[in-house]
Amino acid sequence: MTISQHAESTTTAFIASSDVAETAAFPGSARVELIMGMPVSVDIRTALPARELNPLLDDAFAWLRWVDDTFSPVKEDSQIGRLNRGRTLRQIPELVEVLHRCDELGEATEGYFEARIDGVTDPSGYIKGWALERLSRALSNAGAGDHRITAGNDTRVRGSAAPGVRWRVGVRDPRDGVVRKVVCAHDLGIATSGGAPVVNPRTGEIQDGLRAVTVIGPDLGLADAYATAVFAMGPMPGRRFAADLARSGPYETMIVLPDGQEVTTPGFAEHGARSRLAG
Repeated sequence: MTISQHAESTTTAFIASSDVAETAAFPGSARVELIMGMPVSVDIRTALPARELNPLLDDAFAWLRWVDDTFSPVKEDSQIGRLNRGRTLRQIPELVEVLHRCDELGEATEGYFEARIDGVTDPSGYIKGWALERLSRALSNAGAGDHRITAGNDTRVRGSAAPGVRWRVGVRDPRDGVVRKVVCAHDLGIATSGGAPVVNPRTGEIQDGLRAVTVIGPDLGLADAYATAVFAMGPMPGRRFAADLARSGPYETMIVLPDGQEVTTPGFAEHGARSRLAG
């Protein structure tokens, strides 16, 4: 059994145990593959024939592999790897788009989101959310409007998990896996930072003043970048930025302090968040 087949069977077992009523009423297809060093799952619940679903899933993972091959900072021949080594780049519109958006996010977060540190470009704090957001839009345009895409601590849901039923996404603490909130939504991006070290660009040091940051909103790429920036800010600046972000737009934040205390912006609960569960 391949890694992909094993992951797919694991996902199917999970769905069968936790969402039996949903899958029974809303057929579709799910697949998991190892990309970007992590299991990535695409769960389509729209009732399409297999002759349409299978090519959609093939295209979905082909896109994600292309993103990894293009933007990975650790692959020497990726465009980011070539950029960091001063080598010739291909003319790729998506590369220009991502680097431009990273610059804009740096300005919007007062420099706490930074894709270039010490002369090295690394858009990892944005690219995963951006890739999943682009994929979600493509699936909707192709007729698969009911889906959940998950990569690491980032999830994009759209449509319904079953007819009229919102998706339920457990927001896990990246330190111990405990489900701290359950977010219910028909159309939302959910990004959590804290599973990997986050550097404060202003000091060049790893930020350890927070346990985790989750940002939810309509664009997963932006939510991903905001979560990274808030984590890099630390407790007090992060809380102020999260409050300002919630007042000015549709992005809500949950900050988990080192002692486990949760601080959320008022609108977070409106997305169906519930109290902590055992995970």
